[in-house]
Amino acid sequence: MSPIGVFDSGVGGLTVVKELIRQLPYEDIVYFGDTARVPYGIKSKETVIRFSIENILFLLKYDVKLICIACNTVSSLALPEIKNHFRVPIIGVISPGAREAVIATKNKRIGVIGTKGTIKSRAYEDEIKQLDTKVKITAVACPLFVPFVEEGWLNGDVVLTVAKHYLKPLKDAGVDTLILGCTHYPLLKKVISGVMGKNVILIDSAKQVAMEVNKILAADGLLNSKGKGRHEFFVSDNPEWFKNLAGRFLGRPAKNVKKVNEAQTYGTK
Repeated sequence: MSPIGVFDSGVGGLTVVKELIRQLPYEDIVYFGDTARVPYGIKSKETVIRFSIENILFLLKYDVKLICIACNTVSSLALPEIKNHFRVPIIGVISPGAREAVIATKNKRIGVIGTKGTIKSRAYEDEIKQLDTKVKITAVACPLFVPFVEEGWLNGDVVLTVAKHYLKPLKDAGVDTLILGCTHYPLLKKVISGVMGKNVILIDSAKQVAMEVNKILAADGLLNSKGKGRHEFFVSDNPEWFKNLAGRFLGRPAKNVKKVNEAQTYGTK
């Protein structure tokens, strides 16, 4: 059976891979991290769309049966533009997370945290408003959370101080549901939950994405039901950096990490 394709600008998308492995243990997965061009959050919309198309074309070489965009920036800026240009199903991380948040909220006050690019795009607000116009949304950019995670700073006084600063507007707004709008953020769940309080539900889009992948593949009769899933990881640069971080995101070492050259990745000479 064909594998599931997943791509991200770097390592954050591995939180989605981890959840796919947990929920769909028989599936083969091909992951591409565009580490040569990370971060995407500071790029123009046109550039993000171009990068995304190139990444999809790379994954299609592996005959993937579905592509998961495990990047909030791409999901917010590029997915609406590109999803109808390919025959393979393509899903992002925003719609599943927004849907779950609308279901979960009791007081119709939802918070969203993410990178500056994701928050500026207002993609979560647009998606939530389509589902329920009565929901009040408070969105806050938390740019330091990504480097904290990549440096392994998952707790401690500095992280807690920054988290309190970032999350104060959300606490003041009285949100009862908080979307972790960046694939790095689940690694900071403990700190975020501690600041927000135990009554605030944290929405980790990765879980909802894996459920959606399961549903789409089942509907198309494409689910694997036996065997041991194989997982391959490709990067456009710095495989050692990726491999060192991957264990933190996956909860286990990442084997089969390969660097691909520019011609293989982007179709250039």
